[in-house]
Amino acid sequence: MDLVSDGVTVRLLTERDLDRLVRMDEPLTGRNRSVWYERRLRRALHETDIRISLGAEHDGTLVGALLGSLLYGEFGQPEPVAQIDTILVDEAFAGRGVGTALVDQLLRNLGALGIERVRTEVGWEEHELARFRGRRGFAPLPRLVLEASVVAPPERE
Repeated sequence: MDLVSDGVTVRLLTERDLDRLVRMDEPLTGRNRSVWYERRLRRALHETDIRISLGAEHDGTLVGALLGSLLYGEFGQPEPVAQIDTILVDEAFAGRGVGTALVDQLLRNLGALGIERVRTEVGWEEHELARFRGRRGFAPLPRLVLEASVVAPPERE
């Protein structure tokens, strides 16, 4: 059954969605990430001029969400770029078009706003997620992402 053609409504997220986001995420991650979702939702709703975070409802219940933000001039790039922080789909609705509906709506919204690029990250071992995003037009950037531990800074030469 394809939910896109069977009653999924994509809308902007609201503060009332916080508890449901946490309940959808916990079985997937095995943790309660309420603080993370509270911060991301607050940023999405109150710390940006343009809201891009979306929710997917089926029969009045939130069954998926896409949280993101707009970045202006990050890492030396002068133009705005959208950033997807997470795409979340309730386990009971996985594989039924919810994630696709969210990403497709986001791309339509960004196009209407004149935003030309959207970025996201995928863990090296998350092959299924990388394939899903690849089907939506995402591809690796010709950039190298670097990370350093802050626990033990390198010795100076």
